[in-house]
Amino acid sequence: MLLTAKELAQELDVHVSTVRRAYRTGRIPYERLCKMYLFDLEKVRHAMRLNGFTLVATEDGLRATGGDSGRRAQPISPRLGKTGASIAQKPRGKK
Repeated sequence: MLLTAKELAQELDVHVSTVRRAYRTGRIPYERLCKMYLFDLEKVRHAMRLNGFTLVATEDGLRATGGDSGRRAQPISPRLGKTGASIAQKPRGKK
């Protein structure tokens, strides 16, 4: 049985944008019919298990947990370039 993105999101108890992000990045398989993206629930669940997601049973059904964090990586080094404090330390020379 094929599901739309909205139906799959309800089945997995995640937001629709999460489903869209997952198929755009290639984490879950999809089938395209004209302009519609359709999903096979069993194939999606299998792909989620392979990608490190776990399906937890709740009162409402199954809920997807795990996977990569949505946070951005923190910069490794301090910001390079002149800031107001570093400019003020040296007076400008005459030309």
